[in-house]
Amino acid sequence: MDILVTGSIAFDYLMRFPGKFKEALLTDSIDKLSVSFLVDDMTRHYGGIAPNIAYTMALLGARPRVFGTAGRDFGDYQIWLENVGVDTSTVVVLEDVFTASFFANTDIENNQIATFYAGAMGRAGEFGIRDVTNKMPDLVVISPNAPDAMHNLIEECMELDIPFLYDPSQQTARLDGDALRHGIDNCKILTCNEYEWDVIANKTGLDLPSLAESDKTLIITRGKQGAHIYHQGETHFIPTFKEVEIADPTGVGDAFRAGLLIGLSHGWRWDVAGRIGSLAATYVLENIGTQNHYFTVEEFVQRYRTEFDDDGLLDILLQKREKSA
Repeated sequence: MDILVTGSIAFDYLMRFPGKFKEALLTDSIDKLSVSFLVDDMTRHYGGIAPNIAYTMALLGARPRVFGTAGRDFGDYQIWLENVGVDTSTVVVLEDVFTASFFANTDIENNQIATFYAGAMGRAGEFGIRDVTNKMPDLVVISPNAPDAMHNLIEECMELDIPFLYDPSQQTARLDGDALRHGIDNCKILTCNEYEWDVIANKTGLDLPSLAESDKTLIITRGKQGAHIYHQGETHFIPTFKEVEIADPTGVGDAFRAGLLIGLSHGWRWDVAGRIGSLAATYVLENIGTQNHYFTVEEFVQRYRTEFDDDGLLDILLQKREKSA
């Protein structure tokens, strides 16, 4: 299955301040704030929803295409993605701006001061699928991006009759009820976490029982409580996979969606697809950063089978790996 993953492309700049922000902030002088924090270290991580999903899909043997907008500093990031097996030919590189960037400074009490620079992502709405490829995908993933880009992609998928997975996640708070309802009414699959579902239900008036009985697939992740997949009146509970040691939860949802898409691309049962997502999420949970985890297909399948039974379905991943070697 040819999957086009759309969404934000970004860098994450993470800093650690070896003190307490509150000791430098005077509440009586907040109206004339001018403060600087000297940090001991800074790390830059590759991020953005679309590449995060595609990265884990590539580790599992797929070659997803990423569609989004990046800036003139995208060069090393593009090489990174291509080397792992992600197709970046549909990324639009804008030479007059920088790639979207998230700057976060965290103190010893885990308080955080952050700034997000939209950069190239702010112009994502200027480009459609037909602007970057003549090959129409079998499935489009519409994940968080500039709101106008998400809206335009919904319209284009409808026009081209391309099924899409709708993942509003971080943009759920920004999108109004009409925009959310439009995406949900026309998608094939809706994914969100438990809190985002509550926001969606409140904004749109949708309820879980009616959506669970519809022809759509609804996937709600519930953190430590696992996830539920609702498909045509059936409910599949997806347990979490036992982790070695929790390092950082950032990007866990993206990896879960990647594993799910691998199962979907092979036409596997929802319970198997969900459990692939559960294990993929665990690899991210055990590492700091959204693309710092790594595994071979052989390692992944072996670990999967220590907890779950796939009835031999995952052998296909091993066979594909052997043929490509």
